Amino acid sequence: MTEITVNGMTCVTCAAHVKEALEKIPGVDVAVVSYPYGHAQVMADSAVSHGQMLSAIAALGYQGLIRAGDFKDETKLRDAPEDAGLHIAIIGSGGAAMAAALKAVEQGAHVTLIERGTIGGTCVNVGCVPSKIMIRAAHIAHLRRESPFDGGIKATAPAIDRRKLLAQQQARVDELRHAKYEGILEGNPAITVVHGEARFKDGQSLVVRLNDSTERTVAFDRCLVATGASPAVPPITGLKDTPYWTSTEALVSEAIPERLAVIGSSVVALELAQAFARLGSKVTILARSTLFFREDPAIGEAVTAAFRMEGIEVLDHTQASQVAHEGGEFVLTTGHGEIRADKLLVATGRAPNTRSLNLEAAGVAVNAQEAIVIDQGMRTSSPNIYAAGDCTDQPQFVYVAAAAGTRAAINMNGGDAALDLTAMPAVVFTDPQVATVGYSEAEAHLKGIETDSRTLMLDNVPRALANFDTRGFIKLVAEVGSGRLIGVQAVTPEAGELIQTAALAIRNRMTVQEMANQLFPYLTMVEGLKLTAQTFSKDVKQLSCCAG
Repeated sequence: MTEITVNGMTCVTCAAHVKEALEKIPGVDVAVVSYPYGHAQVMADSAVSHGQMLSAIAALGYQGLIRAGDFKDETKLRDAPEDAGLHIAIIGSGGAAMAAALKAVEQGAHVTLIERGTIGGTCVNVGCVPSKIMIRAAHIAHLRRESPFDGGIKATAPAIDRRKLLAQQQARVDELRHAKYEGILEGNPAITVVHGEARFKDGQSLVVRLNDSTERTVAFDRCLVATGASPAVPPITGLKDTPYWTSTEALVSEAIPERLAVIGSSVVALELAQAFARLGSKVTILARSTLFFREDPAIGEAVTAAFRMEGIEVLDHTQASQVAHEGGEFVLTTGHGEIRADKLLVATGRAPNTRSLNLEAAGVAVNAQEAIVIDQGMRTSSPNIYAAGDCTDQPQFVYVAAAAGTRAAINMNGGDAALDLTAMPAVVFTDPQVATVGYSEAEAHLKGIETDSRTLMLDNVPRALANFDTRGFIKLVAEVGSGRLIGVQAVTPEAGELIQTAALAIRNRMTVQEMANQLFPYLTMVEGLKLTAQTFSKDVKQLSCCAG
C-alpha cells in the first residue's frame, strides 16, 4: 500500500479525478482518494513505481508527495486512514448496503463496499423496478382489451411488441441504477468500491476474491452483511434438469409464451402470472395451498376470483410431483393429472445469500433457513458484524432493508437505533392490489389480543362505484376495549396508495372512532378507510354520499 499526500485539491470532484487517473495506471488495483484528508492510498503491483503515480497526479495540476511510513503489507486492503474514523466494510450494493454506506460516511466513517455482481442489488436490477414496469405495461394492455367503459369506448386488441417493451424497461433500469447507485458511489471519495466476492477470514477481516482472480484481505472495524437473497427452488423431481424460469429470467424474456405454468402462490408468482396473462399468455397457477395462504383468507379468495374472471387458471391444493421438459414443452405431473406448458415459472420464495460467506469463521449465527439472525439494532452474534436486508430474518422488502441499513450504520458508529416493524405496510402489485399493515385477526389472537373487526365491500365506496370497479374489500381490525386500530387488510385497485394512511393511524395509536371522525377527500379510494371505520358504529348504507 502506498500513501500519497495530494496538495491542490479543492473539492470532492478533484478527488474523483485523481482516483480515476491513478486507477488508469496498468497494475493499479484500487486507489482511495480523500479530499478532506488531502491524500490517496494506492494498492498496486510492485512493478508500478512511485514516479508513475506522482506523474499521473501532476498531469492533473496537483502535487503529490509519497508519505513517510509507506505501507508494505500488500496482503491487507484497509481503505481508511487512521484518522478518518471507523473503517466499515459492506458486503453488497443493494438497498441496505447503499443506505448504510451513505449514513456511515455522513457520520465520519470510511467505507469499503464489496460487490460480486452488478451494482444496485436485486430491487433496481431484477426485482421491484423491472417487475413494476412490466406489470404497468400489462395493465395498459389489459385496459385496451377490456375495461368497464367498453360500452362507450371501443375496445381494441393490443399489438404487443415484447422486445420494444423490454428495451424500454431495461433503459429505465439502467437509468435508475446509474442515478441512484453507480453515480452516487463514483462521486463519493469516502466510499471505495471493490468488485469481487467476499468471505470472512475472522471476526475482523474479509478475504475478497477479485474479478481478476487475485485475492485481497480487507480488515475492518465494523462490517455490514447486506448480500440479499436469490430465488429458492423447491426439490421437485426433474425440475433442476429443465430450463425453468425464476423471476430473473421471466423479467428479461424477449417473448411471451403461449402457455405459462406458474408454481407459487404469493407475491412474485402472482404479480408475474397476471402480467404474462395480460400480455397474452394462457396462465395456469399451481398453489400448494391457496393463494396468499399466510394472509387473511379473504385476501386469497378475492384475488382468486379476480384472476379467474380474467381467464387465469388457479389450481388450489395442487403440487407438481415431477417436472420434465420434452419436445420443447414442460410436462408437470400433479395429483390432478398432467399440465403442459411452453414455459415454467418457479416463484416459491427467496433464500438468503449467505452460504459462501464463511460466516462460521466470524461467529455469525444463522437460523434454519440460513438467514442471519439479528436484533432490532441489526447486530449479529459477532460483536463487530451487523446485517440488514433479505439475507437476514427480517421481512423481505427493499424499504425495510434500506431502513435497516441506515440504522445499522448509526449503531456501527456508536449509536443505538432500532427498527420497529409493528406498522410495516406491505403491497402486492396485482390488480386489484393487496395491501396490509399491522395485525390480521389471526395474528392478533396468537398474541393474546381480543379483536373486533369490520369488512366493507367496495360497492360501498363511492370512488369504486365511479370507476365501475368494485372488486375487493377493506377490513379494519381493532382492539376490543380501547377501540385502537391494530390492523388493516385491503384488496382494492391502487390499495398501495391507501395503506400508508392506515400505517400512520396505527403508528399514532388512533382508534377506529378517531379515524371515522377524520376528513377524507371525497371520491378517493382512501376514503374507504373512513367508511369502514364508520361501520363500527353506523350502517354506512344509510348515510349520504359524503356524510361526516
